[in-house]
Amino acid sequence: MNSHQLRAQTLAKKPPVPLPGEPEEVCAEATETLTKLVNVMNNETTLLRAGRLLEASELAAPKAELAQKYVGLARAIQHNAKTLQETAPHLLMALQKHQSALATQMAENMRVLATAKSLSEEIVGDVAAQLGQAQKPKTYGINGSTGPKAQSLQGVSINKTS
Repeated sequence: MNSHQLRAQTLAKKPPVPLPGEPEEVCAEATETLTKLVNVMNNETTLLRAGRLLEASELAAPKAELAQKYVGLARAIQHNAKTLQETAPHLLMALQKHQSALATQMAENMRVLATAKSLSEEIVGDVAAQLGQAQKPKTYGINGSTGPKAQSLQGVSINKTS
């Protein structure tokens, strides 16, 4: 049994989710939400590529809100797929095309996010290493000694679990 069949069985066991309106309205709202989500992800990807991390981070909340809305609509559509297939197959086909665009944009967005995260960790690590190195005196004392050892800075850490 493949993952799609397992997912279908899991959904079948859950209580049915009624469509929150007429099929045309629900599919239109799902398509509109999907289009907005793809656009937000595209904007986020563009900003990340340009190194504008702060501006990109401001898109996290709208992206999460749109994703949550879309998941709710998609779940209702999945639970009513049989009825929709019989009454409005053209709507399901259009929605599937838009889902392909979402999958493509999500893959690109995830790749750019991973690169940005890796780069940020590398920069913080390099800064921490530079700050943690003891500074060496540039002159010698009277006896030819280099004087007291400089203390290295402490306290920079990187959380690599997320």
